[in-house]
Amino acid sequence: MKLLRVGTAGAERPALLDTEGVLRDLSGLVPDIDGALLADAPALDRIRAAAEAGELPAVDAEGQRVGPPLGRIGKVVCIGLNYHDHARETGAEPPAEPVIFFKAADTVVGPNDTVLVPRGSTKTDWEVELAVVIGRTARYLESAEEGLAHVAGYVVAHDVSEREFQIERGGTWDKGKNCETFNPLGPWLVTADEVPDPQRLALRLWVNGELKQDGTTAEQIFPVGEVVRYVSQFMTLYPGDVINTGTPAGVALGQPEPKPYLRAGDVVELEVEGLGRQRQEFKDA
Repeated sequence: MKLLRVGTAGAERPALLDTEGVLRDLSGLVPDIDGALLADAPALDRIRAAAEAGELPAVDAEGQRVGPPLGRIGKVVCIGLNYHDHARETGAEPPAEPVIFFKAADTVVGPNDTVLVPRGSTKTDWEVELAVVIGRTARYLESAEEGLAHVAGYVVAHDVSEREFQIERGGTWDKGKNCETFNPLGPWLVTADEVPDPQRLALRLWVNGELKQDGTTAEQIFPVGEVVRYVSQFMTLYPGDVINTGTPAGVALGQPEPKPYLRAGDVVELEVEGLGRQRQEFKDA
């Protein structure tokens, strides 16, 4: 299933995109798309049955804002340097263990919402990523297979980063990762049953129409199941938590000088195979 949320920011309502591309209203069945729903197998079965029976009312998609496909996110866990090609382009050694950092849940915005270039920024960068959404409480998992079994679905994430804040201003990466609007998410949450192999997905990103990233999750150093297993050794993952699993080569940081960092007026488009497409215009904060 392709689950999504539509409406004005803070007042989104749950919806489903059916196999014909028609937007269907879910508000008569469930209050929202969130961790509580993803952990409720009978509720998901009711949605699936209603969709297959043609019982869900259609919604006019014209002019509808698409919000983040997940409400009430608990935490956004991010994995850094998780692609062999990205490590090579930045001159970094592939990590022996996954690099973990966090984004605050309030950095999450809709897939087509405006993204703000922070005040004083000269090095705002792009990163297309596959994100996983947890559907079952995960703690001390023992295998990558268990990790995959705890994934409810997959979604496109844009891990926008400010490289000066991240690398040159001291401390951890978090200063360059948590600026407002720095995690567009969506358009859909695609349930795990529709993604048989998360290690065979193409990822692409364009800036002002020019292709910048053209990668595949096959390049991940730590695959999705292993990432979930590993993270569960250090923190409990709950239904509705999100993990951004890293970005392939092609970011501005890895380009020759002068590096083409983002400015107000730039337009970024990105997609992950089967998970939909995002488009953001960048403006000054």
